[in-house]
Amino acid sequence: MNRPRPAAPVHSAGFTLLEVLISLLVFSFGLLGMAGLTALSVKTNHSAYLRTQANFIAGAMADRMRGNIAGVWGGNYTASYPSGATSLPCNTTAGCSPAQVAQRDQAAFDSQLAQFLPNGSGTIACTKSPGVATTSGDLLRRRPYHGTCVMNLAWNEAQLEAGTESKAYKLTWAFQP
Repeated sequence: MNRPRPAAPVHSAGFTLLEVLISLLVFSFGLLGMAGLTALSVKTNHSAYLRTQANFIAGAMADRMRGNIAGVWGGNYTASYPSGATSLPCNTTAGCSPAQVAQRDQAAFDSQLAQFLPNGSGTIACTKSPGVATTSGDLLRRRPYHGTCVMNLAWNEAQLEAGTESKAYKLTWAFQP
């Protein structure tokens, strides 16, 4: 008589310790890669932030200069920055002279360079167009395009590669006030 054989023992269908360790190793490498991408993202975002700040600072100074054409063509803005200018209060009944407005604008520009750009510095150079008079009558009529101004801003940024020194960046903007 044939007797039925007993059933084979059932083996557990779970994971072995080796499989778990290998999956943890693969997962850890993935996390390290994500951490590296996050660090790179933070550095590039900061670089973009500084470039945006430089553009805002330059645009604000250009707008101030457009508001004081007499000061621009009087040579009050052509300088290296930070210039050390301090904001002086003007006589409220007589108003401010173009030189006083320019000094106030320079102080604001100095402050913005120091506050928003690491080791921020700059230059502004304005040149009159040949043959165009910049008398007070022309300035009052706001005759456009008396010349061109060039604004250079410089600052330092940390490099994306670890262990490298910071690099100087420069923004050059030519405009007609």
